[in-house]
This record gives sequence, structure tokens and C-alpha cells, in this order.
Amino acid sequence: MIILALIAGISCKNVASEDRNDENEVKAEGIVYEEYSGEEPTTPEETELYQPVPPKVDPFENNGVPSDAEVLFNGSSFDQWMMVRDSSEVVWHLNEDGSMTVKDKTGDIRTKKNFGDVQLHLEWRSPAEVERDGQNRANSGVFLQGLYEVQILDNNDNDTYVNGQVASIYKQHIPLAMASVPSGEWNSYDIIYRAPEFNEKGLKVKSATITVLHNGVLVQDHVEIKGTTPYIGWPKNVAHGKGPIKLQDHGDNSRVSFRNIWVRELQE
Repeated sequence: MIILALIAGISCKNVASEDRNDENEVKAEGIVYEEYSGEEPTTPEETELYQPVPPKVDPFENNGVPSDAEVLFNGSSFDQWMMVRDSSEVVWHLNEDGSMTVKDKTGDIRTKKNFGDVQLHLEWRSPAEVERDGQNRANSGVFLQGLYEVQILDNNDNDTYVNGQVASIYKQHIPLAMASVPSGEWNSYDIIYRAPEFNEKGLKVKSATITVLHNGVLVQDHVEIKGTTPYIGWPKNVAHGKGPIKLQDHGDNSRVSFRNIWVRELQE
């Protein structure tokens, strides 16, 4: 009798527990997807889509450049670029090896075309001959929409503040890893950028986000850009539309070089 009573008690406890679980499941709230609401499909065909058909892209059409990408720099000219200061022709060095190098104290350069959401690829190199230290060693940057900087810096045996080191979102996000190759060798950045959105009153209603792979290593994982990336002060959020891609002349004989720059404009 005692054993039966114990079994009955356990059974009642389990039933009560199941009842509580069922009650919790009914009350649980989470993300609801409208397209998956209503009566559940009973055949596989009901959940198969045939439109829209994604466009075909050849990922290696032109020396590794996707067929739907726009080439911004291939080493032949500065046709897609201009000086930021006065929109004049670029005066940086155009090198015989198909790269360009910052010409010290001449100013930043920017694309002639403006962009919003993009996939951006570029390669950069610090000089093999190491000079200076900290933020003054091979310092440059790539700016999305001309405002939001992904830092370029030679950090090999060269410590600095970590929210300003190579592959940081300058003064906002520390990279997940330091993935630089040896000084004098070519680094790559692959960037996925989604632009911020502003309402009719000029207020930001959606932050920009950015993902960065440095030499194939994920170093920024869909992080929120909180505003501009100034050297001094807080991020600012003045309303804007599409903007240029900008490369920085840090003004300290950085001697940073660039090559193989291309961009894909992204759709929602």
C-alpha cells in the first residue's frame, strides 16, 4: 500500500508538472512570424518558394571580383576617385605594381560615387620598413559613407588603445582578434555595411551596422555603429543620405598602400 501510494504521489506530481509546463507554453511569448502563423502546412509543397529567383553571380569573373561588383580601383588610374578637400584630381602615388600609396599631407581621397548599403573589398599594406610607433605607424582608415571609420594601422609589436587598433570601428568597437599579416605584406578587409536610417525630422531611427573580416577572420560581428567616429568627442548622428567611400591621409608619413578595391551595392 505504501508503494502504491508513493507511485500515485509521483504520478500526480508528474501530471501537475506537465500541467504547469503546458500552462507555461501557452503563456510564453516570443518572436512571431506572420508567414508561419495560421494552420500548419501538411505537405512539403506548401512551404516551397519559386519566386523571386536570385540573380546569378560569377564570383571569379575578373581576377576574383564578382561579376556584379563595381571596381573602384584596379591599379590603372584614379578615375573613380577625387580629393576630398576640393574635388580635384587625386595626387596620391599611382604605383607600377597596381597599387596606390598615400601621399603625405595631401589630404583624404573619396569615391566620386556615393553609396548606401554595400559589400566592400579592399587590400592594404603597411611599409616593410617600420617607422614610428603607436598611432603614428602606418595609420590610415576606410570610411563608410565618408563618416564611419574602420581603422587601418600597423599593430605588429605596436600596442595602442584597443578601440583604435587595426580593424577597430574607431573609438567604438574593439576587434574580436588582431589578424594582421607581417608588416610589408598585403592585408584584406571584407566589409558588410548597412547604412543608418533617419526619419523626416532628421532623427535616427535605425543604426548602421557593420561586419568586418580581416584576412578572412571575423573581427567585427554585425556591430552597431553609434554615430560618427571622431578622434575627440562623442559620436554624432546628423541625418544624411548616401555617401562616399573615403581613404584617409593621416598626415604622418604613413606610407599605407591600397589595391584591388571593389564594391557591391546591397538591396534589402
